[in-house]
Amino acid sequence: MTHRERLVAALNHETPDRVPMDLGATRVTSVVAAEYERLKRHFGVERETVITDKIQQAVKVDEEVLRALDVDTRGVFVRGPDRSADATLPDGRWRDEWGVIRRQSANGYYFDLDTSPFTGEPTSRDLGAYPWPDPDDPGRYRGLREEALRLREETDYGVVGHCPGGWIHISQYLRGFSGWFEDLALQPGFATELMERVLDLSLRMAGHYLNAVGDLIDVVAVGDDVGMQRAPMVSPKMYRELIWPLQRRQFTLLRERTKAKVFYHTCGSVYAILPDILDLGVDILNPVQVSAAEMGDTARLKRVFGDRLSFWGGVDNFRVLPRGTPEEVRAEVRRRVGDLGRGGGYVLNAVHNIQPDVPIENILALYEAGREMKM
Repeated sequence: MTHRERLVAALNHETPDRVPMDLGATRVTSVVAAEYERLKRHFGVERETVITDKIQQAVKVDEEVLRALDVDTRGVFVRGPDRSADATLPDGRWRDEWGVIRRQSANGYYFDLDTSPFTGEPTSRDLGAYPWPDPDDPGRYRGLREEALRLREETDYGVVGHCPGGWIHISQYLRGFSGWFEDLALQPGFATELMERVLDLSLRMAGHYLNAVGDLIDVVAVGDDVGMQRAPMVSPKMYRELIWPLQRRQFTLLRERTKAKVFYHTCGSVYAILPDILDLGVDILNPVQVSAAEMGDTARLKRVFGDRLSFWGGVDNFRVLPRGTPEEVRAEVRRRVGDLGRGGGYVLNAVHNIQPDVPIENILALYEAGREMKM
């Protein structure tokens, strides 16, 4: 099978020749920059690292690394706008185009939330007067079609489009996490208005993106966490009343603009609301956070949802990858492929981006084991 045939077969719930594998086709299935520098040195790659997500420090993985690991996927990412309020402030903090200010600590890897624009007691008038990003800025989409067309016509890799989205998280960053949760309980009208404003802009961006590449991609990926370590982020009742209807707008647009399989990233324990997520039209669940409550029994996930849902991820990035031996990593791969890959419906990847505490030999063991796993 070609790499693309292998991916498409698995996502159609057909048995491929071996499990398809991903690294870096999305901003949530990649590797953090500090770890990637070590991976580049291992493979002798000298090209400059390209960051695809500044907050997470996720990278665009070099073609030489992808070929060495025999990765089946390639990603197409939205670009930066021509005109943006994104700026580094005099004190070293970073303000993104939404006006959210972040700080990277001296010993940290990521840009953590520092200042939210809508703290306190904001009103609808404040939302109306806010300088929102321009979703129509042509810089975001320039060259995307040419890149996707090259991957489609000149390579045999599965093409993954990481589509603009993340409106739940952006609304949390804008309001501040405490304020966002309080609003859902105490002033759901304002919470919904804030989310709708961000969603409207995200859908405009997604529409432009899919107009450019929707007919050329095999998978369209979006992400927005609705789970935490022990349970969904809010009660299932609140999720169904306040969040799910807005998500339905997002996933309806995706379904209308592309025939690609729909990949949805949400960390955490989402077992209780997986039927609702399926009702949105989701084809693929990522990252399958096996360390979260009710998510570790991957055999049960496959048994209950595997006829309607594919799984992407699942290799434990909490204990096994950073602290296990290479043989323990191989055993973890065999377990997850065995649980989730029977009859297709599984793409091998770590749970979320590979972190800086993972030994290089464990990354190599992950992909070596995947190459060896015959279906």
